[in-house]
Order: sequence, then C-alpha cells, then structure tokens
Amino acid sequence: MCVDDHQIVRKGVAAILEAEPDIVLAGEAATAEQARATYRTLQPDVALMDLRLPDGTGIEAATLIRGEFANARIIVLTSYDGDQDIYRALAAGVCGYLLKETVHLELVKAIRAVHAGKRFIPAGVARNLCEYFPDRALTPRETQILEYVAAGLGNKEIGSRLGTAAGTVKMQMQSILGKLGARDRTHAVTIGFRRGIIHLFARTFR
Repeated sequence: MCVDDHQIVRKGVAAILEAEPDIVLAGEAATAEQARATYRTLQPDVALMDLRLPDGTGIEAATLIRGEFANARIIVLTSYDGDQDIYRALAAGVCGYLLKETVHLELVKAIRAVHAGKRFIPAGVARNLCEYFPDRALTPRETQILEYVAAGLGNKEIGSRLGTAAGTVKMQMQSILGKLGARDRTHAVTIGFRRGIIHLFARTFR
C-alpha cells in the first residue's frame, strides 16, 4: 500500500512494483484519514507512508494504524531527512525510512526486508540520525516558540499568544539558541527547518 498526496509519486511506485513478480500494490491513499481506512480494509503486508499529508503527518497516521494493528509494517518514504523527522518516525514504530530520491532497487529491497520482519535504514539516514541528542532536544514549548519566530513574530507577540511575558519568551529563545548552536533567531529557524524540528506548513497560528 502506498500513501502519498502526490499522484505522480504513487504512480511512480506502482510502475516500479509492477515489474516485481512477488510484490503487488494492493491500494493507494492520499491523506492520513484515507490511509487509516484503506489500511483497515486491505491490511497490507507493508505500507509506504509519506511524512507530509494534507490532513496530518505520516507519523500521526502510522501511530494510529499501529494502535489498531500492532504488527503493521510501515516504511516512511519522504523527501525529508532531518534527524528529528527520522527520530520521530522510528519512535512511532516504523520499520524503515527511505528518501524519495532513492533508486528503485533500494525501494524494492526495503519492502522485501521489512516484509521479512527486518528494519531498513540506509546509511545516509543513519548518519543523519546521529545528529539527534535527546538531552539537547527542544521542549514542545520551545518548538512552538521557534514556529512563531519562523512566522515572523517578535517576543512580545509570541508572549501575547502564549499568555506569558516577553521576557520569558526571550529567556526561552536563549535556550533554543544554545541547544541548536545557533548564532541568532534567523539561524535558529534555518537549523529548525533543516533538522525537521519545524516545517513550512507548521500549525495554524491562533
């Protein structure tokens, strides 16, 4: 089963698997909600899951699917290679993590490996994961502040939205800079995007 909101990606996967006599693409889905419904109906041996979906994330979808089907074997197939994205996916119980630029032979190899009960983490993905240090990870509040900074808000505006003082936001921002090894707010945002801590489509600001 292939879950991706871009039809061209789903068709590309279908074309690759069509040439494999031992693999059948049982179904497709374009959203997180469709992914859950389609998985429930088909219960495929392996599911390929994009991280960015119109109504949520692939990690959320994988978590919900695995909550209902504990033995679900899911491979993330994405364009994002930040250490935070990889860590969150593995923590959600996915069995593999592939980048979309991977050659088709590696995709087929990953599907067979995961179907056999193994994990599949390419060397490049493993190297990126090594950048993740739990003790230097941003807290949920710090991540939220960084998202607001990425949206162009100042400390006073952020404090107003969070119901806290601008001075408190400033102190939390200093903690963010220290954890990320960033020179300033702009550098912190750049690092946040690169590592998958925040994303361009981050939460709707209220």
